[in-house]
Amino acid sequence: MKRILRLLLKIIGILAIAAALFLAIVFIVNVVSSKSEQGKIIPYGKLVPVDGKQMNVTIEGQGDETVVLLPGFGTAAPALDFKLLMDELSPYYRVVAIEPFGYGLSDGTDSERTTANIVREIHEALQQLNIDRYILMGHSIAGIYALDYVNKYPEEVTAFAGIDSSVPEQGGMDAEFPMKLFKFLKKSGLLRFVMTISGDPYASSSFDAQTKQQMRMLSYKNSNNDTTLNEMKHISANFKDAQQLSFPKAFPVILFVQADDTEVEDWLPLHEAQVRPLDHGRVVTLEGEHYLHHTQSKAIAENFRAFMNEAESK
Repeated sequence: MKRILRLLLKIIGILAIAAALFLAIVFIVNVVSSKSEQGKIIPYGKLVPVDGKQMNVTIEGQGDETVVLLPGFGTAAPALDFKLLMDELSPYYRVVAIEPFGYGLSDGTDSERTTANIVREIHEALQQLNIDRYILMGHSIAGIYALDYVNKYPEEVTAFAGIDSSVPEQGGMDAEFPMKLFKFLKKSGLLRFVMTISGDPYASSSFDAQTKQQMRMLSYKNSNNDTTLNEMKHISANFKDAQQLSFPKAFPVILFVQADDTEVEDWLPLHEAQVRPLDHGRVVTLEGEHYLHHTQSKAIAENFRAFMNEAESK
């Protein structure tokens, strides 16, 4: 028994040393890689002063109407992530991709990530750009922020287009997230390790190699940063607050929805219910994953243009 016990203790000791060595290597690789990547990230867009900080925006196209793109939660580099969609929209519209605080090349912030603060900051950025009449087009959680935005600034927003956008009543949004674990994964370098071995998230898209590389580096930089973790902390409250809101009856809304979502119960019916009371509301189902604009940008742009033409003719 003593021999077996000594053997077990030795094995446990070896495993503990191996685990400590692995964590040390992961940590060092993350520190070195992060420092190296700082000089490899290519600046894009323009910085706009908001609340004493800098918010990054990218503007393309010269159309008479303006489309403002808002990202889903945790999209590390929104302006790059929307690149394929901007290419499809910019021949017809002026397209503005907003990178909220904590995203892309924008600064982080200590301001609580409530819907009210996020909406106010985006609005201030647009005011700084002298943009006061526009269509909102948002992915994922932007559907929650857009509800508040449209009701606060009805004289500015002319329509909303959702890209697999969140709806207030979807299930699972009252969960408590392990914030300390997510912060540990970030600081330890384990998050980079997991992201690296998980493969290419853009494999099925047509992004060029340089754009993919830039998005990967910005993902390493921005994922689980303090600002987005604070936003995560507020997700449950933000969804709950949105349940008191709806789009105005005469307000045009088109929702592009993943056709075969198996993760959220009643995903399609929830979106159909959101537009049903509206005078000009439509749901368009598209094959693809949650980031529909990675593979369906052309279809989104074409259906959006047709919908807006119909709305404006009434």
